[in-house]
Amino acid sequence: FVPVRNFDNRHYLIMATKNGTTKKTELMAYSNPRKTGIVAITLDEKDELINVEMTDGSQQIILATQDGNAVRFEESKVRPTGRSAQGVRGVSLKDNDEVVGMEVASDEKTLLTVTENGYGKRTQISEYRLTNRGGSGVINIQCSDRNGKVVSICSITGNDDIIFISKNGIIIRVPSADISVIGRNTQGVKIMKL
Repeated sequence: FVPVRNFDNRHYLIMATKNGTTKKTELMAYSNPRKTGIVAITLDEKDELINVEMTDGSQQIILATQDGNAVRFEESKVRPTGRSAQGVRGVSLKDNDEVVGMEVASDEKTLLTVTENGYGKRTQISEYRLTNRGGSGVINIQCSDRNGKVVSICSITGNDDIIFISKNGIIIRVPSADISVIGRNTQGVKIMKL
């Protein structure tokens, strides 16, 4: 969900799908929904929506994949389309890779990356170089048998508290300052015992 106070022509909704598609639509296009809903994006048969963010049209976007890559690009490289459009290529995926998260990039924040075996790390967003949309990106985290594949990303500050919830319903709360800020080409540290 995206909380909205006013619908206007100065903001956009940018969307990311599992198969690497990115789409941008003017926020105003969603101002008159019907009881049965309206189409926000047309998806391929085996694709699904991963995340939606509201932007002002001049921000940068980070897409991260489960195999540990990330691409950072200018939002302006994605032209606005209508609600029923499919979108454009945001990231090129290899083999069975898929997109697990999308965030609006801010150099004042860090990117928290969490893997399926309870490992994670924070990396300065400034370490992710700006590339063109549609590329394969740079290494976000080294995935191995120890830490597993990436399950989620989130842009955070050092003052945030993070809540982690396992599939079995176990929950922990961790101050973000307790999670190490380390480089992109690393495996991360143990955050939660599974």
